[in-house]
Amino acid sequence: MIIGALGMLGHDLQKVFPGAELFDVVGDNLLDITDENMVMETVEAVQPDVVINAAAYTDVDGCEDNAGLSLKVNGEALANIAKACHKMGAKLVHYSTDYIFDGKKQEYVESDIPNPINAYGVSKLLGEKNIQDNMDDYCIIRTSWLFGKNGKNFIETMLALSEKMDTVNVVNDQFGKPTYAADLARKTKELIDLDPGIYHITNEGVCSWYEFASAAIPNTVPCSSEEFIRKAKRPKYSILVNTKTNPMRHWKDALTDYLKEKKT
Repeated sequence: MIIGALGMLGHDLQKVFPGAELFDVVGDNLLDITDENMVMETVEAVQPDVVINAAAYTDVDGCEDNAGLSLKVNGEALANIAKACHKMGAKLVHYSTDYIFDGKKQEYVESDIPNPINAYGVSKLLGEKNIQDNMDDYCIIRTSWLFGKNGKNFIETMLALSEKMDTVNVVNDQFGKPTYAADLARKTKELIDLDPGIYHITNEGVCSWYEFASAAIPNTVPCSSEEFIRKAKRPKYSILVNTKTNPMRHWKDALTDYLKEKKT
């Protein structure tokens, strides 16, 4: 059972799990994850072995203006899903974020203590806690800088701006690890068979947002975070270190495939 099946990651999960029951937070096969009764009734009706939750409120700056909504969707709703999975004996796979960390150290392993510095991170951390408080058979996948073919993402934005503007200013003092949605979806299948717990899953290779953009467009100009003010504070470093599974390929290789696919 895939929740958030129409999102960027959800589309790639559909390819990896072709027999899954599909639900989304919009459209015809609607599942309101904030409605505890609806979640319980739906999971009971489907009787899945595995529930994959790819639904989230991911607008980081928007979460600052709508902190209550982000807590409801990214945090409180996970208690609903976890309780339903626990009752039905289903494993829960859920995606979290590098933004649960404050960026005061360069790298983070799965056991590091979270300390979010924006509303989005706070809401995602609440989601993690609600899963852990309500069930044992879970796989929380923390990932970062997600890009893919079927949704709005940083590279898509850069490509659009590059065509409209002579130069595109991109911050060069925030560092992380880009992740290709198609690679993450394939890795998810492997993780389902591993022990329950928290996993850091990204493509390999560390870069700044400027370096990431420069790999896709020719007219980037570096700038500082102070020069490019955003509503939500971002961690300077949010590099997730995978200590539990085999690493995925380098983000540059994944980006090359993504750009090729966009042209087809």
